[in-house]
Amino acid sequence: MSRERFEKFIRVLHQRQPDMTVLTDKVHKGQNISAIMRTAEAAGIGQVHMVKPDRGHIVYHNTAGGIGRFTSQRVHERIEDGFAHLRKRGFTLVAAHWSERAVHYREFDYTQPFALVMGAEKKGLSDYAAREADAHVTIPNMGLVESYNVSVAAGIILQEALHQRQQAGHYQRGCTEDDHYHKTLFEWAQPDMARYCKQHQLPYPELDEDGDLIPPEATAYRRPRDKRDA
Repeated sequence: MSRERFEKFIRVLHQRQPDMTVLTDKVHKGQNISAIMRTAEAAGIGQVHMVKPDRGHIVYHNTAGGIGRFTSQRVHERIEDGFAHLRKRGFTLVAAHWSERAVHYREFDYTQPFALVMGAEKKGLSDYAAREADAHVTIPNMGLVESYNVSVAAGIILQEALHQRQQAGHYQRGCTEDDHYHKTLFEWAQPDMARYCKQHQLPYPELDEDGDLIPPEATAYRRPRDKRDA
């Protein structure tokens, strides 16, 4: 672990936007899920929410720079569950959806806590999500196609959210260096050791200023002696 890379981890963590996320409404194509996750991570989103598709399981291609390691995923059984979970956390649910109440995507205030709800391929947004969303936003389209690809649309809207939040200074506020912060930083910097600690139910060791391990007491990781060894 180089100091430069470790410092980048710290900088990125301090720019994370815990009050901004994405909720996919049964999006099922791996390339779309991967693209949405990659764009979300670039905008400072630390966790993406997903509703299981009607068939099969959510699968994404973990080839985009190992993006699944840096942006976690929470899967909900139903869109109702996703809405309830995010509303309980204080998020405004804004859906990418054309309707009579839809506004231009640049007119929405993304500096407030919000979850961007994206509909599935072909079917689009579910009736429940369209009805219960707090707001609808739409992207102008001058072509013959009816709509943008779901991952492209998410990227366009999240870039506007990033721009608004940059202008408002959200990325300069920093974050609380709490237990979650230190846990995430350790897992980014020392993924192999993190897996080992989880497997053996051990606490994470401390890191030095370069992101390298500070060896704990030797007994902390010593294999318990078998009675036959005595």
